[in-house]
Formats: sequence, C-alpha cells, structure tokens
Amino acid sequence: MIPLSLDEIAAATGGEVHGGAGIVVTADACMDSRAVAHGGLFVAVAGERVDGHEYAGAAHAAGAAAILATRPTSAPTVVVADAVTALGRLARHVLDQLPDVQVLAVTGSQGKTGTKDYLAAVLAGAGPTVATAGNFNNEIGLPLTVLRADAETAYLVVEMGARRIGDLAHLCAIAPPDVAAVVNVGTAHIGEFGSREAIAQAKGEIVEALTPEGTAVLGADDPVVLAMAARTRGRVLTFGRDGDVSWRGTSADDLGRPTFELGHAGQWHPVSLAQLGAHQLVNAAAAATMALAVGVPLAGVAVSLSAARPGSRWRMEVHERVDGVLVINDAYNANPASMEAAINTLGAIGRRGRRTVAVLGEMRELGGEAERAHVLVGMAAAMAGIDVIVAVGPMANAFAQGATRHFGWTGQVVATAGRDEALDWVRNNVLVGDVVLVKASRGVALEHVADGLLDAGPGRGEEGD
Repeated sequence: MIPLSLDEIAAATGGEVHGGAGIVVTADACMDSRAVAHGGLFVAVAGERVDGHEYAGAAHAAGAAAILATRPTSAPTVVVADAVTALGRLARHVLDQLPDVQVLAVTGSQGKTGTKDYLAAVLAGAGPTVATAGNFNNEIGLPLTVLRADAETAYLVVEMGARRIGDLAHLCAIAPPDVAAVVNVGTAHIGEFGSREAIAQAKGEIVEALTPEGTAVLGADDPVVLAMAARTRGRVLTFGRDGDVSWRGTSADDLGRPTFELGHAGQWHPVSLAQLGAHQLVNAAAAATMALAVGVPLAGVAVSLSAARPGSRWRMEVHERVDGVLVINDAYNANPASMEAAINTLGAIGRRGRRTVAVLGEMRELGGEAERAHVLVGMAAAMAGIDVIVAVGPMANAFAQGATRHFGWTGQVVATAGRDEALDWVRNNVLVGDVVLVKASRGVALEHVADGLLDAGPGRGEEGD
C-alpha cells in the first residue's frame, strides 16, 4: 500500500479523523485483528455475528497505525458512514495514484480462481504482481487486494465474483480493468440469480466496463460468453478449441495432469501443467490469453504455466499418505460443472488401475434446481466409473438416486448424515492405493474429511489380502 496520512484517507472516504494527528498508514489494510501488518489499517465492519469495532484496540496494540470505522475507537480512527463503502473508495483513490498499474480482472461461474492463479504466476515473471488471495472477490476482498498495490506494482490481478446483477459493475468502478475475462457462464448461484440468462447479464458487466483501449478475453466454446463481444468497447481476444488462443495434442499422466501445445498466431509451445484435471487446460488458456493481452510473449507464457503451482488452498490439492492412499482435497467450493470436472478427473485416475472413492457433499445456492442438480452429479459419478460414492448430508439420497439410475454401474453408495460420519467411514474402509476425492460447497467444510483421512494411520491392504 502506498503511504497515506489519516487526513488523506478521510478526504478519500468522506470521513473524519478522530485522534492521531500526523499518523501515516504505511502497510496493508485488513479486517482480522490477528493478522494486522505493522503500520497498517484495520477496517472495522459490524457483521451479523462479529463487530470489528470490538477488536480495534487489539488491532492497534498489534501494530495497526489506525482504524477505519463507523464510530470512534480507542485508537486513531477515520470515522465514516459505511466502512465497506469507504474501503472501496479508498481502494479507488489508491489505484488512481498508480497510473502505470495494469488491472486484469477475471470472472466466471467456475474456474475463475484457477485462471487467476495461473495468470498471477505468469505475470510474476514479467513484473511485480499483486493478485487476489484465495477468492477474496467481493466488495470487501477486492478493495483489500487493490490496497496491497504500491508504486512498484506493474500488474494487479483481481478475481471478481457476483451474486446479483450490478455487483460486477460496482467492483469495476473500484478497479477499472484494462483486461477483463469471462471464463464461462454456468449455474453457480442460480438460486440467487434465477436463470442462466441473468447470470450472463451479470457476468457481462465486466467487459462493459472496458474502455476502447481495453481487451475483453472471452471463452470461444461458450456461445453465451462469446456473445458478450457485442457488449464491450474494447478489442476482443478469445480462447478455446476455435479461439485466438487454442491448444492441440492433449494428453495426461497417471494423475490426470494435462500436457498440450499452446497456440496463438501460428506459434505453438509445449505446456505441462502441475494441476490435476482436463478443466485446468481451459483455465490455463484463459490466463494465457490475458497475459498475451498485456504483451507477454507466448513462449514465456508457456514456460510460466508449466512452472505454476497451486496458488489457492483446497482446489484439487493432492496429498499422498505413506501407504500410497491419494487424497484430492477440492473442498473449497462446488457447483454442478466443477463437481463433474472433479469427478471426471477422479475417474480418469481410476482407469489407470486405482480404486476411486468420491466423498461428495451438498452444492448450495442452487435454489429450486438443487435436488435435480445433485441427482445429475450422482449420475455423472456413475458414468465416470467411480467405485464408491460417499454421499454427505441432506442431499445424500439425491446423489444415490442419480448413481443408481445409471444402468450397469456396479459401484457402491454410502449415505452419511454429515462429515463426521463420512470421515469415520473412509478411515475404516479406505484401501491401500485408493484415490479419494473430497468435494462440496464451502459451507459444508469437507476439508475436515480430507485432513482427518491424511492424519489417520495406514489403510487396510488390498481387498482379499
């Protein structure tokens, strides 16, 4: 973060300074009093369960230079009408002081975090890069990311999420993009939007925010995304099988890690990804296209993609126990498309000779489509040849119904009431050499199953031993 006096923060946010004359904030902003940087800004937000104002004193004692809050605190404070709105205004003020920073924004129903992580890895080799941590992609997380930028930053990579129409327009007003990408339009959050058409309307706001000098990066294989070309003033670059950036010669190793040639404008360069799943190829291609838009050569992009390692936790995160049990922790979030992609990756690994176990929890925010979506995921697991489905929670029966509807599937469904019961089952039934996928929406917290399985002792021997 660039140094800012409290007077300057007050002017940018429409606030008033209470105490701390002459104090300058020199480090990042945060909302966790346990993670404040010395000289940073603690943002106190009153939530449904926790009021950040109660932690202002602790944050100041831990090194925060000042507090941004809606009422005076025991520490030097800039008092504003609304802390979240003020945070966004402050982020825009900082970005306006950094005219040489190029902002690259990505959204999509699934894959946006993976694309963001690949892009950050590529751009880090081209210049100082600040990127969204995890999926801090809302009206709080995005400004906190922007405030990490300083005079040395060349690239600001931001992930943008939306739960309603207007959200992305708001985020783009805080961080106007130079490059804006829409990876895809699926059914994540359809319970809140109501239809895929409404989701597309919302996602397209990111390319509407571009100036004529900007670049819209669109998935060529999704007609709904490709149609967004008509909604932008910027130039358009596409990625996909028939996109401006494409791939050929795709193969995968025993763990489903893709190898391919990445192509653009007649040039082709080899890429071998470290992440599991064929869907990672699309994320990598989207990131490559965004990097090309800011002038990174294709050869350098290919090298950086091959060197990239996962930048966000619990996303196809692979761990191997000493007995050879492989645990794939993809528990950060889930929607129908990402569920199917993860299941297909598991199935591909199983075809190399391992028994496959899918621990699947509820996908949330699907509204009236919820039960049908879970049935379809169960069918997808059976079609992928998964050997054991451990279905967790209130949608366990829907998973089971889908799996058993697939004619000829000879696998097993284990319905469990919650994650503790699921963990107990896998601990007692996993076999040496099994590969176990754990996936659900964030609120289900199935990472506890993955962690518990990894903490357990060696599994039983092969069946029949």
